[in-house]
Amino acid sequence: MTNSIAWVLTEGMAGMVTQAVGLAEAVGLPFQEKTIRLQSPWRWLPPQFWPSGVMGLDSTSDPLAPPWPDLVISCGRKSIGPALEIKRASGGHSFCAHIQNPHVRLSAFDLVVVGIHDDLDGDNVIVTKGAIHRVTPERLQAAAEEYKSLLSKMPRPLITVLVGGSNRVYSLSPKTVADFACKLAGFIEVIGGTLLVTPSRRTGATNVAALQAGLQGCRAEIWDGTGGNPYFGYLAHADQIIVTSDSVSMVSEACATGKPVYVFDLPGGSVKFRKFHQMLRKEGITRTFTGEPCDWCYAPFDDTAYVAAEICRLMARSA
Repeated sequence: MTNSIAWVLTEGMAGMVTQAVGLAEAVGLPFQEKTIRLQSPWRWLPPQFWPSGVMGLDSTSDPLAPPWPDLVISCGRKSIGPALEIKRASGGHSFCAHIQNPHVRLSAFDLVVVGIHDDLDGDNVIVTKGAIHRVTPERLQAAAEEYKSLLSKMPRPLITVLVGGSNRVYSLSPKTVADFACKLAGFIEVIGGTLLVTPSRRTGATNVAALQAGLQGCRAEIWDGTGGNPYFGYLAHADQIIVTSDSVSMVSEACATGKPVYVFDLPGGSVKFRKFHQMLRKEGITRTFTGEPCDWCYAPFDDTAYVAAEICRLMARSA
């Protein structure tokens, strides 16, 4: 695939970007990120109803124009129409891989990547245990070195805590945060060591404040949102990891480390999320976080490398 290039199409949401960029990095081609913004009526019209020749882009969207890329990796509903139009306009030259169920004819894409909890199959569908992500041994090694001077002197064990927030099916409130913080405080009192806490953009200032109040007096480093996000550094140095249940991506990234991963259940959920979490618990990969410490081992899974290798194989076959 010499001189080949790739485009990554997303709506700009962090979870989508992480998956699509992670897959592009694993494929190894030079790539450009494209944030998709659609104009009316295309932003609300399902892509299966789009006529041929429509790109649907708003003036605030990143432009999509020839020369067309060799590979398109799309993620999110709003990226589907533009991705398929690129495939049509390129005369089928652009290999199009979509992450998540596109809810269109599967054969419209060259490859569709979905989680096992999506209950989707097909000749061109790859089913993964969790989400595609950017956690690799190389990135963790680099992050471990970058944060070595900051974290190596902290009392061990180092307990990394990944905090998400409310979404369409889960809710995170100060009351829930207070309960979470109480369990974290009890956990660290028993096991010793230091909490390394990184909230996400969805956590919200009110919940971060509740977390800080609940962990007052504990050995805890809580990222305040300024400077570089220590996310990868905290994962790299963690002895154990605790993550909230609202993000398949965060849980999948934690499980890629091979370290014990506890999941703290937030109020809410859905059938898809429950299937995902039940599968991980059944396979002995994660355990529910109740505040009680324990230790276990499992084989980390790396869906990202597998999917990237399949894309490279299919593109080479069609070249």
